[in-house]
Amino acid sequence: MQWATLLPGAVIGGVSWFLWKFFRHILCKSPLDNIPGPRSDGFLYGNFMQMLDRHAAPMYDYLTDTYRGIVRLAAPLGHRSLYVYDPVALHTILLKDQHIYEEAGWLLRGDQGERHKKQRKLLNPCFSVTHMRRMIPIFTDIGHKLQIGIENRMNGRECTVEVDILSWMGRTALELIGQAGLGYSFDPLVADSTDEFAAAIKMLQPATFEIHLLHRLLPHLPEWGSPWLRRKLVELFPHKGVQRVREIVDTLHQRSVGIYEERKRALLLGEEAHLHKLGEGKDLMSILLKANMEASEEDKLPEEELIGQVSSFIFAAMDTTSNALAMTLHLLAQHPDVQDKLRKEVLEASNGEDLNYDTLVGLPYLDAVCRETLRLHTPVGMVVRESRQDTILPLSEPIIGVDGTKMHEVFVPKDTTLFIGILSCNRNKAIWGEDALDWKPERWLSPLPESVTKAKIPGIYSHLMTFIGGGRSCIGFKFSQLEMKVILYLLLMKFTFALSDKPIMWNVSGVRYPTVGEDTKPSLPLRVGLYRPQPGSA
Repeated sequence: MQWATLLPGAVIGGVSWFLWKFFRHILCKSPLDNIPGPRSDGFLYGNFMQMLDRHAAPMYDYLTDTYRGIVRLAAPLGHRSLYVYDPVALHTILLKDQHIYEEAGWLLRGDQGERHKKQRKLLNPCFSVTHMRRMIPIFTDIGHKLQIGIENRMNGRECTVEVDILSWMGRTALELIGQAGLGYSFDPLVADSTDEFAAAIKMLQPATFEIHLLHRLLPHLPEWGSPWLRRKLVELFPHKGVQRVREIVDTLHQRSVGIYEERKRALLLGEEAHLHKLGEGKDLMSILLKANMEASEEDKLPEEELIGQVSSFIFAAMDTTSNALAMTLHLLAQHPDVQDKLRKEVLEASNGEDLNYDTLVGLPYLDAVCRETLRLHTPVGMVVRESRQDTILPLSEPIIGVDGTKMHEVFVPKDTTLFIGILSCNRNKAIWGEDALDWKPERWLSPLPESVTKAKIPGIYSHLMTFIGGGRSCIGFKFSQLEMKVILYLLLMKFTFALSDKPIMWNVSGVRYPTVGEDTKPSLPLRVGLYRPQPGSA
């Protein structure tokens, strides 16, 4: 009888809390209302569909050119959010007050707070310069297999052949992180193959986007009840998108457990077992497992977190590296003079031999091409943070509010979603000059202008936000840079790249990707030919 009396009240209280939590902003004014921003596209999605549509590139250009470092956006269901690319504001979000701005709860996210710090502490040695030197033979071997695979497709023809470069770069990036990261081979490269794990990694982000509104409405669902109960609730949830995500996650978990157990067995068997494995125990997972075994009890990671690192390594390194390589080759095809100059540099440096670490990282024009591509065409255009408390966000330059007042700082209410404008910061004309939208590798061969050096951009890489900064910066950015340089120099020594007659469109997504025109399938066809040195050339 008592439960019968209390239950209606509990239900009413719960529904009232939900309605107030998610719709109070409709009734209440917000300090964010005084920040200039574009008109909302509707109550249900606000500006989000304009931002997340694959044709959204003009929207980002509009925000960068029209506003001054911070923009108010309309979020779904009448919420307000911020788009930020002001350098001082970014420094506050990513460094000074990073404990206040955590990854958004309505996105798929990594571990938070102390758990993340513990993971990073163990992973740091895996990405040291000393260890990167040991990666060169692995990267080079994979690069040679890529050369063979592409050359086999040409069937000895003297003329150029159309090749889907994106597909080859995706296969290569997976094999690079597979062997160097996990001591595991996914793809022989010299022959066609498919891998269920790789396919699941590629499908995870699009599948998650399909249910992003559900995820936003129920950000705390993953924290309710026991793992068994949460699993049952997901299995019973009547939504095709949710079930698709569950199937993908199951595939990732099963394969991750298998790879983890294999590396663990090899480590327990000792050095002799490693000598007969890919990477000979120099892969990142083997190093992480060994470091974890030697760590103090308070620093040790539990087994489930170690297993999670398997898919984390691949998810972080596969599409970003492959699409950056594809973009670089696309740009070289558009700029044959830059391609010729870069090929000349690597041929002279190699003298027919594989490059060692010091020679490779010392090639100035190769470095300039990579930096400029990652500046202008960063694979990830933005990341998301959420304020955990009311806070003040300072600005490098004042903005004029909607009411005409000059604002040197912005009050950010708790639970505000902030989009970190990586692409906008990298393309900001106030920082990079009027030629900020031009692809000019030569800009890196002389000292950068004061507007760049004095901006104090908080990125960990070359005054850029490409790999962001702070405690959640990309820990593997040196690894990624090395991968790109090895693959580019080996490809340029062997092949030439030219545009095909098919129109290429680069689409906005979690990681930007190319398609042929309006086609939805990711693809980048280029004309590839065997490089034939001219008489008297290098």
